[in-house]
Amino acid sequence: MITKMVAFGLAAAAFSVFAAPASAQATLEAVRKRGKVLCGVSPTAPGFSYADDKGVRQGFDVDVCRAVSSAVFGVPDKVDFVPLNTNVRFQGLQSGEVDLLSRQTTMTFSRDTSLGLDFAPVVFYDGQGLMVSAKLGVKSAAELSQSAVCILPGTTTLQNLEDYFKPRNIKYEAVVFENPDEWRNAFFSGRCDVITTDRSDLASVRAIANDPKQYVILPETISKEPLAPVVRQNDSNWRDIVSWTVNALIAAEEYGITQANIDEQLKSKDPEIQRLLGVNGDLGKMLSLDNKWAYNAIKQLGNYGELFERHLGEKTPLGLSRGPNQLWTKGGLLYSPPFR
Repeated sequence: MITKMVAFGLAAAAFSVFAAPASAQATLEAVRKRGKVLCGVSPTAPGFSYADDKGVRQGFDVDVCRAVSSAVFGVPDKVDFVPLNTNVRFQGLQSGEVDLLSRQTTMTFSRDTSLGLDFAPVVFYDGQGLMVSAKLGVKSAAELSQSAVCILPGTTTLQNLEDYFKPRNIKYEAVVFENPDEWRNAFFSGRCDVITTDRSDLASVRAIANDPKQYVILPETISKEPLAPVVRQNDSNWRDIVSWTVNALIAAEEYGITQANIDEQLKSKDPEIQRLLGVNGDLGKMLSLDNKWAYNAIKQLGNYGELFERHLGEKTPLGLSRGPNQLWTKGGLLYSPPFR
């Protein structure tokens, strides 16, 4: 009897090992059946994810979601945005509440290996910074001893802060707030001396202050924060769709393909451009999509550079330069694998 039970248990375990990946390969099917992509985004992060004066969600991360909608459905608006705070964002993806997380999320070893998640290519190379009120007269992180620092839970910021401050013998008090509104308001009201998060997010926080000039982002960058979209593990087809949609936006900028000239680029003699835009080859079919998947994403949203300048660039309230988020051909880190 024991032998039979052990044998049954082993058989059941073997079945679960082989059955689980097959059952997980269902995101694209579920998205098509539902008729829309469910995308987890930041509740309020100017430049990345925010509701405009008409209640329409806008931002860089939002447009990444719309690009995926365009790749899957041919149009950018078949997506529902689900605002998720930092402390529940991974649970929202793990539970199936969203199909995709696009909300300033750092790719780290532990997140990639232990949470049942996969990261798509990096869409924004960032680093943690520190911001203070100009009234403090502080010029560098070395002057922050005995300061109170506002942080959010469920992020890498506290570990980074400890890793940077401890070897420099900088004493501080971490003050944790459960949601971004409390966190920002506490800093603006003076309850904390310092607020810390990714430098791009600090630019977002400063942009919504009553007087942005009253706040100074200190020069130190205390960590590496490669921000990337996230999907569930064990669905390689969906991961490929998200990853290669991001790559298509990057490649389009490198090849000089824009919203304005993409139809003219359909006549290009460059074999890689022909494959990217679906003129030749069956790259779309390899993703279980139409061969015009990348054409649709670029036509509807633009290339990576157009997304960046529209939401984050020097002519926006955030005023960010491209920096490491420039193409590799221009000294940056952005690089798409080949479309062949």
